[in-house]
Amino acid sequence: MSFVGQSSSVGPSSLARRLRGPLAGLFALSPSLAFAHTGVGDTHGFVHGFLHPIGGIDHILAMVAVGIFAANLGGRALWAVPAAFVTLMAVGGALGMSGIEVPFVEIGIAASVIALGAAVALDWKEWPLGLAMAMVGFFAIFHGHAHGAEMPPDASGAGYAAGFMLATALLHLAGIGIGIAIGRIGENRAPHLTRIVGAFVAVAGVGLLTGVL
Repeated sequence: MSFVGQSSSVGPSSLARRLRGPLAGLFALSPSLAFAHTGVGDTHGFVHGFLHPIGGIDHILAMVAVGIFAANLGGRALWAVPAAFVTLMAVGGALGMSGIEVPFVEIGIAASVIALGAAVALDWKEWPLGLAMAMVGFFAIFHGHAHGAEMPPDASGAGYAAGFMLATALLHLAGIGIGIAIGRIGENRAPHLTRIVGAFVAVAGVGLLTGVL
């Protein structure tokens, strides 16, 4: 089993080259953004779908943490881990839109914030790629189900899905940027800052789980 622990200190031009293909793949996973422009219902759905992930602190923390986690792992994980999240989130979204129940969705979302925050805080770069993808994919189902179940009844399902998948990919990119920025501040300070950021996310997850937040 291969490991993906590599330095996350990547220059801007190098990062752009690495992400060009993966980003195209991420957006190809979502329904065509043309759905957002084909009619009132589609536009309504796209806007609501796009705003849903950024309207809740639980979704923001989890999705940004996925990006930081991927940046910490480096290598193929830089695109494969976010892609796994988006893909399985789409599955969860389809379940939610179809009215198929997934147990403990709210607990799963809060647990995802704790687990992903802990993964960032531990800053362990020797995660097997498959395990990292499986972990984020598992939690993505809960997030996707919440997005799908809360779709407005008059919204276009395709437009709504395109919206929340695009917003998620952008939050992942923000997390990757944060992770790379932290990695560039120096070998002595970067691990400490990574642990602080991860611990903050994990503690926030505990707050969500207990109802404090």
